[in-house]
Amino acid sequence: MTDTRPIHQPANDRSAELPVGPRPAVPPMPDDLARWASADAVARPVRLARLRERMAQEAVDVYFGVSRENTRYLTGFVLAEGEEKVAGDSGRFLVSPAEVVVLVDSRYREQAEEECRGLRIEESYYDLPDRWEAIVRSLRAADGRPVRRVAVEATLVSHALWQALQAAAPDVELVAAGSWVEELRAVKEPAEIERIAAACAVADEALTRLLPSIRPGVTEHDLALQLEWEMRTHGAEALAFDVTCLSGPRAALPHGSPGDRPVTAGGVLLFDFGAQVAGYRSDMTRTLFVGEPSRRELELYRLVAVSQEAAFRALAEAASEHDAPTGVSVDAAARDVIAAAGHGDHFGHGLGHGIGLATHEMPSLSRRALPAPLPWPTVFSIEPGIYLPGETGIRIEDLVVFDPESDTLERLTGFPREVTVVGS
Repeated sequence: MTDTRPIHQPANDRSAELPVGPRPAVPPMPDDLARWASADAVARPVRLARLRERMAQEAVDVYFGVSRENTRYLTGFVLAEGEEKVAGDSGRFLVSPAEVVVLVDSRYREQAEEECRGLRIEESYYDLPDRWEAIVRSLRAADGRPVRRVAVEATLVSHALWQALQAAAPDVELVAAGSWVEELRAVKEPAEIERIAAACAVADEALTRLLPSIRPGVTEHDLALQLEWEMRTHGAEALAFDVTCLSGPRAALPHGSPGDRPVTAGGVLLFDFGAQVAGYRSDMTRTLFVGEPSRRELELYRLVAVSQEAAFRALAEAASEHDAPTGVSVDAAARDVIAAAGHGDHFGHGLGHGIGLATHEMPSLSRRALPAPLPWPTVFSIEPGIYLPGETGIRIEDLVVFDPESDTLERLTGFPREVTVVGS
């Protein structure tokens, strides 16, 4: 039996009743998948144009990318999660003012020809330094001169590869690119938001279907496996990340892994999970109660919920004024609630993170976030938590779409935020 109970009387303002956006079909319809693919094809030239503007501002002639998310965003070439570890040079790309070059080996050539229409495909099979000079020499700067400066996604390129590329073309300067493409990805197009919403809907329904299976004695591992099955068989092409399912004191591990521990009555059960739909991801945390919750844990849950609503309120007020707060200020709005209750030391992680092609991407909402206002339109998580080592852990996480230009602040996560009692 599942029982849901309100966490408190909502305040009379917009943030306490944060609306849930439109619920996409589960599983996504073929027409949706085709429409999203078409939207990406239309958007890529615009994305590339924005990158080229940044290249011009930074006085670089070519951009060399290796991130699989950036590759998909700019070229359409898709590598699965973790596949870049065995793909060699495949999926790396170069952008000049006039061309886009996608590197692949024989294993991926047919795929690249299908997914990267109109782009130049060059073969490279674990031998990029040997091919580097010829590829760079084949490109031209904006004014037609030979390439002199190449921006490199330095955080993902090893020191050894950097040195090898520099040695292969010593008169071509390599410079470290900042988060140029990641900043572009932080601003979401309508079709991107639709896919994140679709991934949220898949995850919402998966947890709803799982609830009757939660009972004392079932293990964390088995529940995590069933939740993965529910997502994969009802619209998810993959998981956004491995399912977290933690019971009782283990819920105090913010990123713990499910084990053989059986669920027991009288404790919490924390799920952190997400689905992937057409490349885009969701991320949700729900802390459920197995049997009647203790007064202490119920108070902690209410405190975390009020903390989350403080963040919603800060965002809603900014959106209504067609403005954007900083990630630092939104984090502080939520964190201050928890700190005022004496649990500041029990909330160690940031309040939220952007999400899209990657589970964690820009923007950041944390004490260490950039001081600039949040970009928009964008999607990010709001996930305050309290973790008492050896005792319990509570976290509530929802994805929101934030767009002050259209006075929009909506929850994409549809599963209820109220106290939920299961297994009784």
